[in-house]
Amino acid sequence: MKEYLTYLAVKCRVASSTQNQAFNALLFLFRHVFQKDFGDQRDVPRAKKSKYIPVVLSRSEIDAIISRLEYPFDIVVSLLYSCGLRLFECLSLRVQNFNFDERILTVHGKGDKDRTVPLPELLIPKLQIQLAAVSKLHDKDLAAGYAGVFLVDSLEKKYPAAARDFIWQWFFPQKELTPIPGTSEHRRYHLHETQVQEALKKAARMAKLTKRVKSHIFRHSFATHLLQANYDIRTIQTMLGHADVRTTMIYTHCIPSKTAKEAKSPLDF
Repeated sequence: MKEYLTYLAVKCRVASSTQNQAFNALLFLFRHVFQKDFGDQRDVPRAKKSKYIPVVLSRSEIDAIISRLEYPFDIVVSLLYSCGLRLFECLSLRVQNFNFDERILTVHGKGDKDRTVPLPELLIPKLQIQLAAVSKLHDKDLAAGYAGVFLVDSLEKKYPAAARDFIWQWFFPQKELTPIPGTSEHRRYHLHETQVQEALKKAARMAKLTKRVKSHIFRHSFATHLLQANYDIRTIQTMLGHADVRTTMIYTHCIPSKTAKEAKSPLDF
């Protein structure tokens, strides 16, 4: 085990996350399969953690991508950027997460931690049209006798009627119902992440951008553009749902210096 973990770090020069994944896999194998002690691995060379600076899109690049996206992916990506959402946070939104009166979106984030972010005024009309489309689809599903949406954990046991209630419906539902194996039930799931990623790839290719575009790049752009607008780092931390402000501080490297003597290349002197 030590030789293998050393091989990953020294010979393969993998990222620290890759070595950690291998370490945890071996730990699980020994503890739960072999039921043996894993031993002391503190003398194993560790892969160095790289200092990653996020890629950020300009506003014109973001507009170029969104304008080339088809419905409903244009709304999904608009929310990723305008609210700083992770992709899974956006796709798992339900009707009850939207408070149009107060212009607030409640996000269920990593670690089962909820946070609220302001809804962008420019996106309100599209969001309300999407809500009407979800309502129409829900009525159609109820008339067809479907079993409802998928719910997490034991929520359905606690609230048996919740799966068919409108407030629990996905805001970005799949077009087709999903059959439940072993039963005659059909339920509806939300859009799959791969569908959004494929649409993004196609839009970025059409826009002929020079940057690698992934769904998380819009969250990076959200934080960076707020910093450029002189938002407080603590406010941005709260809006992103970061537990540690040091995670948010990485975005200070994504904006140009605003000091009296701005950082320049010597070629420009």
